[in-house]
Amino acid sequence: MQPPQEFDKIPVYQRSAGYSLNRSIAMPQLQLPIFPEGMTLINGNLGFIKRDQTITYIYGSLPVFSHDIDDMRTFRMITSQLYINGSASQAEICRAFGVSKISVMRSVKVYREKGIGGFFAEANRRGAAVLTPPILAEIQALLDSNRSIPEIAGDLNFKADTLHKAVRAGKLHKPQKKKT
Repeated sequence: MQPPQEFDKIPVYQRSAGYSLNRSIAMPQLQLPIFPEGMTLINGNLGFIKRDQTITYIYGSLPVFSHDIDDMRTFRMITSQLYINGSASQAEICRAFGVSKISVMRSVKVYREKGIGGFFAEANRRGAAVLTPPILAEIQALLDSNRSIPEIAGDLNFKADTLHKAVRAGKLHKPQKKKT
């Protein structure tokens, strides 16, 4: 069965895959958000519920995700995902959860650059300290032999500030000067 000629005059965005004999066009079905009691709205379609020690995110009338209240990595991941997918704006997330805009922006950056795994990867840590216990013992022996900090730093390829900081922190001590 061929569609009537008037069908061609209907704009493409209003056409449906099928048509009835009376030439009426089917309208898309709207989803009415039906939210459970005690839900905090993020926007008109999205909200969350805190129950026991769990946060559950609800889109429309369906729960879409949940995590522990104290699980900040997962919180940052899901809020970034909600923003990137267009389910919520940064302002809506900030308002609903009381977080700063910059924290949401940082989370979105992690999500875009590293994906979900970026939230759960171990943080990069500094390497071993320069002043290890054997080095501290060596430097202390040189200090005890009345050498100056700049001399010791030059000999051992350290910055003098590093050694001064160790003295201030109590890791090293300068010998007392003898009074005559």
